Amino acid sequence: MKIYTKTGDKGTTALFGGKRVSKNHLRIESYGTVDELNSYIGLIKDQEIDNQTKNILVKIQNDLFTLGSMLATPLENEILKNGKERLNIPKITAESVAYLENTIDEISSKRPQMTHFILPGGHTTVSYCHIARCVCRRSERLSVSLHEQEEINPIILTYLNRLSDFLFILARKLSQYLSVQEVKWIPEKL
Repeated sequence: MKIYTKTGDKGTTALFGGKRVSKNHLRIESYGTVDELNSYIGLIKDQEIDNQTKNILVKIQNDLFTLGSMLATPLENEILKNGKERLNIPKITAESVAYLENTIDEISSKRPQMTHFILPGGHTTVSYCHIARCVCRRSERLSVSLHEQEEINPIILTYLNRLSDFLFILARKLSQYLSVQEVKWIPEKL
């Protein structure tokens, strides 16, 4: 199987279901940004971090592949004419969101209480978490814009919102794990 198909040489690509759209279509931007996010999460996973966190990140990477597939499939194309689902994979569900929430709660319970906003940085690995959080927020914004134009499964928006919270708390966890101090944002007085 060749890696190139030449079908996109004129600036279009196919959605799952066959419809061709421009490569700058909002749906493509949405799942393309999820792919970018997945790459950053892979970068975090490849750092010197604990195995439990690596396992959580692998699960999230798998969830993001599923979420990208859901975004690549317009709702009107989800069900085939014979009544079967086009995407024959487990979907992102309320349980996927609950997993993130439970993980956030567990990690948060072991961190000092926040008293200030925290500036991104302190260690490369922590900075990667903050970059991933920002990409996740962009992905969420694009998906919201898409949802305003074409209906998407709303669980996608919930999952991305919760994932950005997870990435923030992960940055806090890894700061502690890597023995780096969080830098509080304390605005200068005028």
